Amino acid sequence: MRTRLTEERDFAWLGRPIDARPLFAAELSSLLGLLRALRPADWNATAVPGWTVRDLATPLLGDFQGRLGWHEGGYRPAVAAGETLEAFIHRVNQEWIDLHAGLGPAAVIDALEAAGSRVTGQFATGDLRATGPAVSWAGADPAPQWLDTAREFTEYWTHRQQIRHAAGRATDPEPRALSLVLDTFLRALPHTLRDTSAAVGTQILVAIDDPAGGTWTVTATEPRWSLAEAPHGRPAASVRLDPETAWRLCTRGITPAAALGRV
Repeated sequence: MRTRLTEERDFAWLGRPIDARPLFAAELSSLLGLLRALRPADWNATAVPGWTVRDLATPLLGDFQGRLGWHEGGYRPAVAAGETLEAFIHRVNQEWIDLHAGLGPAAVIDALEAAGSRVTGQFATGDLRATGPAVSWAGADPAPQWLDTAREFTEYWTHRQQIRHAAGRATDPEPRALSLVLDTFLRALPHTLRDTSAAVGTQILVAIDDPAGGTWTVTATEPRWSLAEAPHGRPAASVRLDPETAWRLCTRGITPAAALGRV
């Protein structure tokens, strides 16, 4: 059983909690609708380097089943000795692809709907004040449950956009989901700046254009950078991005060098 946070300030440096729970049902519906509308050839289109649309759909199924505690054929992934987290994630995703190699598109969609519906219900009743698994890219180990839940939403949303792009469609412009995704990604600012020295009180502002954007101010505190402090005066530096550049940069869909040409 996960413990509740004993003090709300424990994770204050991550900023105000995000509640992604109400968005999961609509996200699952959008994913299923997208997959059902794909042409047969779309399933073999490249979604991310080395993976087709079909390859991307099966790790999503594995993620759903993992959240529900299901294990197919005794398969229980575990980190190997000396294996980095990134290498572990890539290996497990490939193992899920191999495990479901015999499933056709219709079977994959049916399985995603069955497991995804249960996961959506699980998230809907989750306690955001509890502690959850680590969110490594935010430097939170353990993390508050609200961040783990929001992180999962960004995973599902991002994979859906990758499938859309593979099928020749643009990023879904629906602002509520995109706004939540961007807000979640920007919680990585304190961890990203962890090795950047600055006088206590120094502030950096990141702005993302409307309609899905906003502003985030990160402050140098003792002992870490923090999103909890209110903006004051003029920031030492500021960065403005458009939403498309921002989410692609945060998911390694665009290089930092390419993003610099757009900021």
